[in-house]
Amino acid sequence: QVQPVESGGGLVQAGGSLRLSCTTSGSIFRLSTMGWYRQAPGKQRESVATITIGGLTNYADSVKGRFTISRDNAKNTVYLQMNSLKPEDTAVYFCNVAITRSWGKGTLVTVSS
Repeated sequence: QVQPVESGGGLVQAGGSLRLSCTTSGSIFRLSTMGWYRQAPGKQRESVATITIGGLTNYADSVKGRFTISRDNAKNTVYLQMNSLKPEDTAVYFCNVAITRSWGKGTLVTVSS
C-alpha cells in the first residue's frame, strides 16, 4: 500500500498559522475518508479532523473554529489549515487514509508561547 506523505510542519509563534498537506495515491485518495491526527509528547494519538469523500467534515472540540480540513481530489491532497495556533497544539501531526488504515510518518508542529 502507498504510504501518505505529510508536509508543512514547522515552528510558529502562538497566534500564527500553518498549513499542512498530505498526498497519496490517486486511486486510493478518491475512495477514502482522510484524516489528520496528532500526538503530543507523552500523550496518545488523537483525532484532529476528518473529511469524507463527499466533503463532510468533523473536528475535535479543541480545534473547532481554528482549524479547517479540505481536500483537492484533482491533486490527491488533503490540507489542514491551522489558525490561531496555541502552544498546546504542539505535536506530531499524522495523515491517515481510512480505507487502507495507513499512516504517514508525521510532520512536527511546534508552537512557541
